[in-house]
Amino acid sequence: MASADPKTIAVEGLWKNNPALVQLLGLCPLLGVSNSVVNAIGLGFATLIVLTCSNLAVSLIRNHVTEAIRLPAFVMIIAAFTSCVELLMQAFTYELYQILGLFIPLIVTNCTVLGRADAFASKHSPLPSILDGLMMGTGFALVLILLGAVREAVGQGTLFANMHLLFGNIAENWTITLIADYKKFLFAVLPPGAFVFMGFFIAIKNLIDAHQAAKASKEVATGSKRVRVTGQIS
Repeated sequence: MASADPKTIAVEGLWKNNPALVQLLGLCPLLGVSNSVVNAIGLGFATLIVLTCSNLAVSLIRNHVTEAIRLPAFVMIIAAFTSCVELLMQAFTYELYQILGLFIPLIVTNCTVLGRADAFASKHSPLPSILDGLMMGTGFALVLILLGAVREAVGQGTLFANMHLLFGNIAENWTITLIADYKKFLFAVLPPGAFVFMGFFIAIKNLIDAHQAAKASKEVATGSKRVRVTGQIS
């Protein structure tokens, strides 16, 4: 059973067991939608809401669902919350909803959401389950937004374009033009470009993890050597 310690849950969701960078789950929407920051924020927050709410619901019914109907029940819960989010987006951010299209209902099939419901929420009380949903959802959303920012910057030479689709008229002037008269780089905004940038992100994370592991091993070796020489731990 996974640890219910809040610090461990946060570290696991945001870094050590990040759904996008480590588990490599939800890659279809991650790569298909992340061609701009506004798209990434929209899908990221939709996934975060569904993940958190479904974790809470699964945790509340965990002692009342038999093994035989466990997975179908979890899928129905996730589908219900996805439908709620879809209706809210249709009501308040309809243009963005049209752009995201099929990827909103596809949250139902996102392995991150079902995986956390089955692996964590079904075995823990509501509060740790809510925190797990928040951290895993935030970890997924942050990678999605970072990927969207890089692809938009390289592909279109802008940042935060069309933010009014999500935040209304107040965001009309949020667009940052990085390079004037930029000749758009089409590869960056297409799915193949998303694969390349995602590969760079995973490689960077692995390098950071390897550096930290090597540093920790060196510190342990130094401490062991000190104990052998002095007979005391200082």
